[in-house]
Amino acid sequence: MVKIFTLSISLLISAQLTPPHQYSNGRKSDSLNTRKLNNELDKVSQLYAERLSDSLKRSELERRVSNLGDKDRVEKNTLMQELKLLRKRDSVHLASQLAQIDSLRGIIKASPVRFASDTLFNIYARLGSFSAAERARAVSERLERIAELAGFSADSIRLSAAEQATDLVYGKTLILSITDQDALWARKERSAYAREISEKISIALQKYRKDNSWQVLLREILLTVLVIGIVIGLIYFINKLFGKLSASLLSAESRLGKGIKIKNYEVLDPSRQLGALKVLLKVIRYLVILLVVYLALPVLFGIFPFTRNLSENLLNYILSPLKKIGISVWNYIPNLMTILVLLVVFRYVIKLVRFLKTEIERGKLTIPGFYKDWANPTYQIVRVLILAFMLIVIFPYLPGSDSGIFKGVSVFIGVLFTFGSAGALGNVVAGLVLTYMRAFKIGDRVKIGEVTGDIMEKTLLVTRVRTIQNEVVSIPNSAVMNNHTVNYSIEAQEKGLIVNTTVTIGYDVPWRTVHRLLIDAALATELIESEPTPYVLQTSLDDYYVSYRLNAYTHAPNRQALIYSALHANIQDQFNHAGVEIMSPHYKALRDGNAVTIPSEYLPGDYLAPRFRTETEENKHKRTKN
Repeated sequence: MVKIFTLSISLLISAQLTPPHQYSNGRKSDSLNTRKLNNELDKVSQLYAERLSDSLKRSELERRVSNLGDKDRVEKNTLMQELKLLRKRDSVHLASQLAQIDSLRGIIKASPVRFASDTLFNIYARLGSFSAAERARAVSERLERIAELAGFSADSIRLSAAEQATDLVYGKTLILSITDQDALWARKERSAYAREISEKISIALQKYRKDNSWQVLLREILLTVLVIGIVIGLIYFINKLFGKLSASLLSAESRLGKGIKIKNYEVLDPSRQLGALKVLLKVIRYLVILLVVYLALPVLFGIFPFTRNLSENLLNYILSPLKKIGISVWNYIPNLMTILVLLVVFRYVIKLVRFLKTEIERGKLTIPGFYKDWANPTYQIVRVLILAFMLIVIFPYLPGSDSGIFKGVSVFIGVLFTFGSAGALGNVVAGLVLTYMRAFKIGDRVKIGEVTGDIMEKTLLVTRVRTIQNEVVSIPNSAVMNNHTVNYSIEAQEKGLIVNTTVTIGYDVPWRTVHRLLIDAALATELIESEPTPYVLQTSLDDYYVSYRLNAYTHAPNRQALIYSALHANIQDQFNHAGVEIMSPHYKALRDGNAVTIPSEYLPGDYLAPRFRTETEENKHKRTKN
């Protein structure tokens, strides 16, 4: 009979004490986690059922042992051994149950019993068909009803112990039934846990009754009026203080000096500086007033018990972010120190590279095959690479570098930079290639495509050329790479630049005379060198004339326009003095009645143009016979 009763109780308790599937994050997990949690909860319920069954057996055995006399010593010893085994198994079951509960404590969500905005205790286990949340809600509602009773007395709260639970009762109203399961979740003995809960409830009810008495309410109202008066007084004092500061600024307008300057740029003149200070004072005044009002609100809400939670929340709105910021800054200090060390190391690495660049530019350090004009662009490239490497090394230590938003923004900026600067990157690469090609340098006279002039600036993106008309032409480096470049200055200082011009003279003038006149004109021209000696080449023998090309050396390639102009003027002078007509390119003179093409100042004073010659057929026949 006892075994059948024990088995029935075990099955009933196992069915009633299975808690609902509650999770700490408030969401359903997947089926695998649900089955695992069910198994763990079933183990706790089964252990409790086994302990309860063993308890019933132990009670039955203790009753039988007490009924046996001294004559039934053998049977009594047998029963005592069974009792000893039951107690030992009960302790093992208790330890296993506690271990299971500890493993579930971080998974099962507690149901708090709240009263007057305070959490008195938590409930984890269900009782019968009531879940833990339903039990907690029911207890909270009962406490609210009891607190409003007119004849409330804390002495009316009592504990009523039963075999399976301890009831907490106020008068005839059941407040809560505390089971062994509740005590196990609290890791306490049931009677001690029941007394603890009873004391908490009693204290909470008494405090609630006291806080809501008319004397306390009157005092709280007076405190509220006092706080409001203090806040109004502080706001009045703040306005007065900032009014005096503004007045002192107005009187100090003449003492503001010459304003605020950064080098030669005046950021703020005295009048704007005064206006900025006034605006700043106004903003600070409003911020101080808002801070006073905000800090006064928690004090006001803290006066009344039913608004104290609002007071705590308002303070937490400021204190929680400040606390988080402080903790974050403190935790970030090791990473900050690492970044500072890396910055110092890379700074001195860049200084070392700059030192090597300076030594190469000065000629103190010579590297075979490395030119001086490569030093600065190479330094700039190495510097960019070092800075990029430094950024890669420092990146993991930056705050928020591991967040998805930070990574997404970095990728987005990288994509924009890549697609938006495709043409610019082409110019940069072309600029680097041009630098190491050494096609030209600053000050060289060059011809790039159709543009002729002096190089005035080379950047990574464009090359700027000043023409002889003082026009500045900006040519993209990619365009420079795609055009042929003529450099007039690269050999001018050592070997000299050959300036050349072509004249065409008729066959009636001896070629030696033309050579002498052209060379004399070149030697008479300023900035043309006498050594090497100018020379003349006959480039073609045409129908009406011979083409003579004069070649002369100069070390001033940037003044070609003046040299050519002076050379052409001297050629005209030399030929005119020698009485040689420049008949180029296709000029044929009819001498009958026509003057020579030489200017009149080079001709004799009695020079007359030849007349037309006429003769009859008879005279012509006589002249032919003679």
